[in-house]
Order: sequence, then structure tokens, then C-alpha cells
Amino acid sequence: MKDHYDPSIIEAKWQKKWEEAKLYRRHDSSDKEKWYFLTMLPYPSGDLHAGHWYAMSPSDAGARFKRMRGYNVWFPIGFDAFGLPAENAAIKHGLHPYTWTMANIERMRGQLRKLGTMFDWEHEAISCLPGYYQWTQWFFRKFYDMGLAYRDKAPVDFCPTCNTTLAREQVWGEDRHCERCGTPVIIKNLAQWKFRILNYAEELLDGLDQVQWPERVKTMQRNWIGRSEGVEFTMPVQGHPDLSFRVFTTRPDTTFGMSFAVLAPEHPLVEQIITPAQHEAVHDYVDAAKRKSELARQTDAGEKTGVFTGAYAINPVNQQPVPIWIADYVLMGYGTGAIMAVPAHDERDFAFARKYGLATPIVIVPSEVYAAGDATAWDEEAARTLAEAYSLKEGGVMVNSAAFDGTPWPRSFDATAAWLAEQAAGERKINYRLHNWLISRQRMWGVPIPIIYCPTCGTVPVPYEDLPVLLPEDAEFKPTGESPLKYHEGFRFVKCPQCGGDAEREIDTMDTFLCSSWYQYAYLSPYWKEGETLSADDIPWDAQVAEMWMPVDLYTGGIEHATMHLLYTRFFTKAMRDAGVVDFDEPMLRLFNQGMILGEDGEKMSKSRGNVVNPDDYVSQYGADAVRAFLMFIGPWEQGGPWNPRGIGGVQRFLHRVWTVAVNPPTTPTGATPSDRQIADLRRATHQTILKVTADYEEFKYNTMIAALMGFSNTLTTAKETSVYGSDAWNEAISSLLLMMAPAMPHISEELWQRLHKPFSIHTQPWPQGDPELAKEDVIEIPVQINGKVRDRIQVAAGADKASLETAALASEKIQAWIEGKTVRKVIAVPGRMVNLVVQ
Repeated sequence: MKDHYDPSIIEAKWQKKWEEAKLYRRHDSSDKEKWYFLTMLPYPSGDLHAGHWYAMSPSDAGARFKRMRGYNVWFPIGFDAFGLPAENAAIKHGLHPYTWTMANIERMRGQLRKLGTMFDWEHEAISCLPGYYQWTQWFFRKFYDMGLAYRDKAPVDFCPTCNTTLAREQVWGEDRHCERCGTPVIIKNLAQWKFRILNYAEELLDGLDQVQWPERVKTMQRNWIGRSEGVEFTMPVQGHPDLSFRVFTTRPDTTFGMSFAVLAPEHPLVEQIITPAQHEAVHDYVDAAKRKSELARQTDAGEKTGVFTGAYAINPVNQQPVPIWIADYVLMGYGTGAIMAVPAHDERDFAFARKYGLATPIVIVPSEVYAAGDATAWDEEAARTLAEAYSLKEGGVMVNSAAFDGTPWPRSFDATAAWLAEQAAGERKINYRLHNWLISRQRMWGVPIPIIYCPTCGTVPVPYEDLPVLLPEDAEFKPTGESPLKYHEGFRFVKCPQCGGDAEREIDTMDTFLCSSWYQYAYLSPYWKEGETLSADDIPWDAQVAEMWMPVDLYTGGIEHATMHLLYTRFFTKAMRDAGVVDFDEPMLRLFNQGMILGEDGEKMSKSRGNVVNPDDYVSQYGADAVRAFLMFIGPWEQGGPWNPRGIGGVQRFLHRVWTVAVNPPTTPTGATPSDRQIADLRRATHQTILKVTADYEEFKYNTMIAALMGFSNTLTTAKETSVYGSDAWNEAISSLLLMMAPAMPHISEELWQRLHKPFSIHTQPWPQGDPELAKEDVIEIPVQINGKVRDRIQVAAGADKASLETAALASEKIQAWIEGKTVRKVIAVPGRMVNLVVQ
């Protein structure tokens, strides 16, 4: 009687067995090389969808494979549990975010277990639990002591009707209105907490050379940090002896071409320099700028706009006055909040100057123009016809620049920079596009910032021994979206830890990226020292465990995190190193970015789009192994692609075929002794597959790995009906097939392994070793050409030399027919490749 594959029975059975055996628990004492394999932790939004499985199934396969390769693998999991969705759910459903979050986590745990992952649940860490966030607060306090945490004014989206700050998700539409009341949102400067990530800008750049990360991610981080070398100089305001502003430029050699300067609308100098005639126009423009986000101001593809303030600044290189404008494409948070404008050599400045009728003096020309002596004829219109006029560097020569005329690049940079320094007007400086990390969030469901404001003592950090500052369990969420902490007297009003007087807590909470910046360390010793009194000398985990496991050896996750999470966690590790908490520089040595699984409509899966695919439905019908393998078979893991369930049936048929090959007897047993050729052919196929599948696992080429296993199963299906069935070569082939399937399809491989009476568990067995000699083909097919055109294909020994190839080619009946009555002038034989006959 034939045995049938029923995943609903075997998958639940083995998941229970693995849990009872603690098969995937961390081993802190082992003579094997450690391998900390980490995949990005999920946010507990409700249910896992196919996108989560697409990230986690292949990661799980990679971790399992590494374990079978002889490594001591640790593969932990947790939940990034703070954030705005939980707060919105609290408002909508009238419950505390903690209740909503923990219920979601419980559901997701069950889904992840059904997936058959090898996660180490004993070291699960959840960021919204006090035992976790006491250390997030401890890090804030540590960074405060190190001078890395500071308070500064920063712009936020603000609804004047609701009287509250808004998260980016709460600002809707191109007109940027409040999602709750529809009021146009404005930009408002509030005092907020920041981390000095800029202190580590150079290290963050240099460290990219130390890690095996995708070049695309490295490039994105380099561009995001945006290092540029230039000169920063002072521009006095004409008629205001005590007023000036600073500008930064990477092209000091073009300073003679400055025809106007631009301030950000929110620049503090604006109010001091507006002339009465321009007062109304400037204020109207500033108000309009407040209604735009920084992102919109940076990326607005439309025509640039601005307003003249009525004031003038002095160009330090020629003492000429230039008008001061304001324009919303200049941001206060970037650089100095002011720029010099050189229209002849900057495309944006040129368009602005043309619109408002501002001068466009030429100060850089191509060297050949200068050498010809006709630089004065190279007027504005001629300049615009040449693309290099915008930012001419190589081959550019200074003109109309007084004593610097004729100075070529790059000497022109050094000469003007040195002159500005000699005049005490400016100095060389390195600038960055990156700005310090704003960590304040005006919401409740996050880590409370451990700061107290005392009217007598000022800003007072909460003492280490008083951590954690707990979120109140009885917070009342209002539909206005204002933080409940603002109105929770028990939380807000406290005694100053220094003087004992009345004081108030900080009611902002921390950016959730803080929690995920150190979660890979939290797994080491979850909720370490919970309930104990903390001190500045503590560390947030067991030091011996950290010594063994850190840093992370391989990290998998989406490239969309390149310039936020992946940058923040690198900064965090470097700051932790300087705090004496760790002794290395980079948190993750290797990184692999998987692609994104899309909905059937080709869009990113999201509940708002209604295109989310619940994998539970497919697991019920096909089994977890089939869904896992199907997700890996869709295409290259790094590319992703749209969900198309039609292909899952082919994967299911493959699993049924493997089951039949492994456990059911042949249809017509032969009882004969297999020939040497049959044995050699099967062993060749086995070892070719082992070598191919091994290489594919190593490089995360799961789609071609699955294809190779499918092909091998077809080979075994055919071989099973021959006398090779039951031989040592057959047993080796079946065992190898199951071992190769085990990382990707853990349940069926475990079940079939047991049915072959092998020791528990297949997941602790060594990986099969492919033998290149056994994998070699003994006979190969060689094309035979006549005058360059293929006329036959011949079977020859794999190692046949030139003479053997020539003999075999001339012996071919087809070739003999083609050359009959003709003269063979030459025979070109390339071993292993081809034979070409030159005939006449």
C-alpha cells in the first residue's frame, strides 16, 4: 500500500518535536565556529503576510544550511513593538497600545512557528517591555553623559487646530492637511532631542570598507552622509555692522561670480534685515514655506521661487554688495542655512537669476577659450550653450577674478581658499549632507526620554538608579492625537532628583529606531537585570555571552533600510564602543538585501492597498514547506517579484514526487545487479547536484537551488525503476537529496529522514560533500563544424585530445557525407569545445 504525503500531519508533529528537543536553542559552549545569523525583526502590526515570509523563509534556510555546514549557528527573533500604528489602534478601538501590541505578537509567534523556523525563542526580545526599554533609556543617559545627546530647536509638522505635532503619516495630500480635522499643516520649530551622529560621520564612511555589504548600500550611505570639502566664509550685511551670515561652498574659485545670496525662510537673520518695503512679501513667503515639508522643498521639481529681503551682503572677495533673497529650496537644517549664488556656474542658480532678472557674471571658462585670448567674448548666452559651464572644473580657468585670472582647477580651489583664510574671512571645512539624528517624537507609545525639567536646576537627566521611567498603564488616548503623557499628571509632574523641588518630565518619547539600533545585542541576554538597580557602570547583557557571539556575522533585510536603520545601528555601535560597552566598530560584518514580494497588482503589499496575501491560507492547503519553497523559487531572492499563486502547484507536485521516490517501492522491481555505468551515472548526478546546490545556498541563489533539486528528483524517479534502486549509490542519492532539501523544506525532509531509519535530527547532520571527480562527465558532446557551420554532434570521452577528436569527427557518417568529393584542408580541434573542418 502506497504512503501519501500529508503536510498537515507531519509539520505540526515535527514542530512540536523540535520544540521539545530544544533543537534550536543557543549553545554558548561549543568547539564549532560561531555564526550569528540575524534577520530584521518584524513590527507586530497584526498578521504576517507573504512579504514577511519572503524575508524570513530564505533567511531560515540560510541559517539551517550554515548549521549543517558545521557552524554553531544562533538565529534569534524578537519584535520591534513601539510605534504609531499601535497608538492609532488605541484611539480607534479604545484600548491601550500594549494590549493591541501583545495580542498581535501572540498571533505572529504562532505564524512564525507554523513557518517551521529555527528561531531561538528562549532569547526573544520585545522592545516595548520595561526590561528592554530600561536599557534603551540607559543608552540615552550614557550618550547624554558623553555629550552625544542634546536638545535643540527642530522643525515639526504641526496642526494649529488640534494643537499637536503630527507624524509624517498623519499629514495627507499634496496640500498637506491634518488627517483628523483637515486643517492645513504648518512647520513649527520645537525644542527636541538629538544625537550627534555627525561626530561619527568620517568613521561611518571609513567603516564601509571594513564590512562585506552590498555596494549599492555602501553607495547609498556615502551619498546620504554626503561628505564635501570646501570653504566656509562670512558675509557681512551691508549697513548692519553687527550682522553677518556664513555660507559654505565647494567652489571657492567661483566666488567672484556671486551675484546674490539666499537665506532659508526660517533663518533667524531674516527678521532683522527685512526692509519695510519688503516686509509683507517676505512674511507671506515665510508663511507659505511653513506649509511645505522639508522633503517637498528639496525635491520640488517645479520652478524655484523666492523673495528679495531688501538687504544686501558684501562679497568678501571683491567687496561688492549682492542682494539677499530668501527661497524655500534653502533649508535651515542643512549647512549654514544660507548659500552664495553663482548663476553662471550652477544650473539652479541660473534658472533663479533668469526668473528674477539677476546678473550672471562668467568667472570660469574652458582653458582653450582662455588660451585663445577671447574670454571676454564668452558671454552669458555662449556660456549657457555649453554643458560644462554649469560646474566646469577640469580644464576650467578663472576669469574676471582680479589677481586670480588664469588660475586653473584645482589650483584655483587652493588659491582662493588660502586667500580667504589670510583675510580672516573664511576657512577650509568639511561639510556633510547628513544632519544630527532627531530622536524626539510627540507621541506616547515609545520609550520615555529620561529627562526632567526643573525650574531651579534646569535640565536634569534621570539618575541611572531610577531607570526605567515607565509608561503609564492608564493613559487616556484622545482623538486629537495629542500625547496622553501631556495630560497624565502622575507621569508628568515629579520631584527634581537634584533639589527635590517640583519639576516636570519630558513628555516626548524616543524614535523607535533607537530600539532597533541595538536589538541584536538585546538578544544576548533579554531583559538583563530586570528589577535590579542599574548604574552607569553596568552593561546591558552578559559580557561573556557577548564576547562569544558579537558581532553579527550575517544580516538579512530590505535595502529600504539603507540610510536609516542600517546607518543608525552602525552609529550606535561606534558610540557604544566609545562608552566602553563593546570593543569592535561594526555591528554586522556581512549584509544581504532581499528583494520585495509584491501583490498580484505589482504594488508593495499593504493593508491600505488591500493586496496583502495571508500565507496561512496557503499553508492550510499546501503546507509550510511548499509555501517556503515556492517563495524561494519565484526568482532571485535579491530581486523579489509579484506574488503569483499559480506556481505553487508545481512545488507541491515536486514534494509529492520526492515523497514517492523516498518511501514507496518501485512499480516493477527488477532484482538485477546494477551495471557499473548505472552506478557511475547516478553518482555523477548526485555529486553534480551537491556541488550546484551547495554553491547556490552559499550565494542565496535559492531559485536555482530549488530547480536543481527538482531536476535531481526527476533523475531519481527514473533511476528508481532500474536495477540501481537499493544500491549504495541509490542510498547515497536519496540521503543527499533529503539533506539538501532540509534547510529549505525542513518538515518533509525530517519526516523522510526518520522513515529511512536515520538518527534524529536531519538538521543536526553534516552537509553532504560533493566530489568534483565523481561529478565529472565521462562522455561529452562536441559540435563538429564544416567551414564554421555545425553539421554534426559527436559523443567523445571527456578527456579526449586533439588527435582523438579529429579521428572521431572524420569517422562520423554525417560528416563523411558532407565532405565526400571534397578536400579537407585543415582540421581545428579544441579539446572539450569543438572540431572545425576547413574543406574545399
